[in-house]
Formats: sequence, structure tokens, C-alpha cells
Amino acid sequence: MTSSASAGRESRWWSRRLAWPVVSAAAVRLALLVFALVRGGTSVIASGDTASYLEPGRNLLLHGRFVTAGLPEIGRTPGYPIFLAAASLPGSAFAALAQVILSAFTVVLVWRLARAAFGNDRIALTAAWLFAFEPVSVAYSVRLMPETLFLLLWLLSLERLTEFLLRRRFRVLAEAGLWLAAAIFVRPVGYYLPLALALGLIVVLARVQGLRWKAPAVLLICVLPWLAAWQVRNWVETGFGGFSSIVARNFYFYQAVEVTARVEHRPFVEVQSQLGYPDEHAYLDRHPEQAAWSESQRIAYMSSQAAQVLRSHPGVYLRTHIEGSAVVAFTPCAADLLRLLAVYPEDGETPKRVVNEGPARAALRLAKAHPGPAAVMAALEFVLLGLYLLAVRGAICGRIRRDVIWLMLGVSLYFLAVSGGAQGVGRLRLPVMPIVCVFAAAGLRRGDCPWA
Repeated sequence: MTSSASAGRESRWWSRRLAWPVVSAAAVRLALLVFALVRGGTSVIASGDTASYLEPGRNLLLHGRFVTAGLPEIGRTPGYPIFLAAASLPGSAFAALAQVILSAFTVVLVWRLARAAFGNDRIALTAAWLFAFEPVSVAYSVRLMPETLFLLLWLLSLERLTEFLLRRRFRVLAEAGLWLAAAIFVRPVGYYLPLALALGLIVVLARVQGLRWKAPAVLLICVLPWLAAWQVRNWVETGFGGFSSIVARNFYFYQAVEVTARVEHRPFVEVQSQLGYPDEHAYLDRHPEQAAWSESQRIAYMSSQAAQVLRSHPGVYLRTHIEGSAVVAFTPCAADLLRLLAVYPEDGETPKRVVNEGPARAALRLAKAHPGPAAVMAALEFVLLGLYLLAVRGAICGRIRRDVIWLMLGVSLYFLAVSGGAQGVGRLRLPVMPIVCVFAAAGLRRGDCPWA
């Protein structure tokens, strides 16, 4: 069956054949979680950032205030902290188990997205199978970080956006906007996406009477008031008028540091440490005059200093940002899986080599010193490149509307662009991988291309 009519005979949310990829996805993620807990305990599923989500979330649930160390939290947005605090009340392992369940449900959403985009049950089921074993999704389903929850909400929004382009119903677009707003409260990386999507809708619907302006307006009305409300809260409580201070910190401790390191030919970690990384204690040691400053004043200082560095060397900044986006796009994330399996070489030098020497030289050193992990990395890189090639074939040869292709391509480029720079890592690619799997599933079909 390849028509949308045949797809209509399936349930909106389920197909009997979908049970197999969903069960397989849950099984492989649950097995990884159990193995990680047995080998490394609950500490292995946490990261350096986990506590920064957990504390304000628990304070909000237990005391009604979103605070950290008694001060209003403006770095983290409340979406993931609330989820993590609630899910981890019985223990951190339960939070990871909840994420495994959410991750298995994202397989259903990938199936729905592919079926909406291509109107083809076989492509949809193949996309679900591909995403069931997608390495980044598997690895970060058990890590206590916001990626899985963000992906769930983002896929709900993306599927609704795709459905709107096909059916042109404002109710569907409103649903997409609400899910997108929820996703942004989990990870602020999507903060500028509503405006980008609104501009895209203006272009795509330019010749559609009554939709060119109404559609972008409906989307923005369903997203922007929620974001504005949080910014008002930040301003009232701290004097900081932005959505999340993490943006300023990243520019100060990563983008500006990398530019400075390149210009002065110094190690990245050395420059970062000089500015007061990684915590407030180290920062105040480097900037004792700011001890009496409010957090909003420190954020303003970081923003101005970072902007000054980037404006002084725009060419270097552009090059480093593009390189970071390439890292996001092509890093296989094998190290994340190997760490969970307790087989990654933790000699304390590999991360520093990556930021100081670049991924290529660091990978070569790792291959010489630890051939086993290097072989796993190479295998996963081969899988990633294969998915990309199939996705290109599916985009060219698949029977899909042009406006849907532009939607998928546009949001993929958005996430890769905003995730670039020195802080770029493979896990930031996760919002793009469902789209890659959908088009790769179409690329696996024979007979659609003239050369097939």
C-alpha cells in the first residue's frame, strides 16, 4: 500500500506492524540502561549538567520557587527541571526509565511524521525501524539530560507543521505552535525557530489566498506570548530580560574563547580557565570585582565582552562556528555509548585533545592508543554517512511535496547552525536525526529514481 488512502485505514496513532520497532527500541534502550547501572551505578547516567536541572526543579515542586542556591534561576528554563524533579523522586534510575519510555514513543512520532510526509506505510515503518536504533537517540534516552524530552515535544510540533502544509487547517497549526513553545521551555535552542518558521510560511504560502499572513500570525500567537511571559518573569525577579542566560555564557566561555585561542595561538582550555571557567567560584577568583554584582550584571558583562571579541575577528568566528556545525553533523557520538558501556578510555586527555587539536588529530591519536573504541567510532561514522546518503536520495527521488521538503531542510539547517561553535557536540544533532531517518527510509525504496 502506497497511497494516503491506505494510510488512512490505519489508526492515527498506531499500526500493528509498528509494535515491533517500538518494542525493539524500548528493549535496546532498557538493556543499555540496565547495563550502565550495573557497570557504573547511577552516576554514569548523570552528566555535569544534571544537578543544574535537578535543583531548581525540586525547589519549584517542593517550595513553589524556581531557584538555585536561593537565587532565581535564569540559566535553565523550567521544562526539563520539572520533568527531572518529578520523575526522579523515587530515584534517578526512575527518571532514566521514564526517558526510555518517552524515547520509545518518539519512534511512533517518527512513523507519524514519515506517513504524513510521504503518505506511504512502508516508508513510515522503515523510518520507525531506522530511528529505533539511531545511536544518539539510544544513548541520550538514558542520560539525565533534556535531549529526549525536547525531541518528543519537537516531533509533536514538526508532525503538526507537516500536516498543516498538507491539510491547511489552522487548528493543526495552533497545535504545532503550542508543542513548539513547550519544546523551547525544555531547550532554549529553539528560541528563534518560531520567527524562522513564520518567515518560511510567508514564502511557501505566498500564492495561497488567505493564508500568507494568517498562518504565520497563528503560529506566532501560539508561541510568543509564552516566551514573553518567561522573559517578564526573569526581568521582574533579576533584571535580566532574556529568555535564558545560558546563551550569554556559551558565547563568553566557548565562542569568544575559541576565537581568542585561534588568534593568540593558545590552547582552548587555557584561555577558558583564564576567564573563570567552569564554575562561579573560579569565575569570581578571576573577577573579584564582580563579587557584589548581581547575576544580571555579570551576564551583561559576559555578553558585551564576548560581542567585542567576535566583532573584532568576524572571519575567525565564522570559520570556527562552521567547523562546530560540522562537528555536530558528523560526530558519530560513539564516545557517549562507550562511556555508558564503561569501555571508553578515560585517560582525562581525550576531550582536551579534541578542543586543542581538532577532531581529526584527536581521532588519530585515539586510534593509535585504543584501536577497539576507535573501530566502534569508525563503524558508527559509516552508519551515519550511509544514512545521510540515503536521505539525499530520498529527498531527490521520494514522492513528497516541495513545501514539506523545504520545511524539513530548513529546520535541519537551523538546528545545525545554532549548535555550531566550540560547544558543538554530536548530541546536538538529535533534533535532525528523525528527519534524516524519514528521508533515508524513502531513499531505501527502489524504483522511484530513474537510475534505480
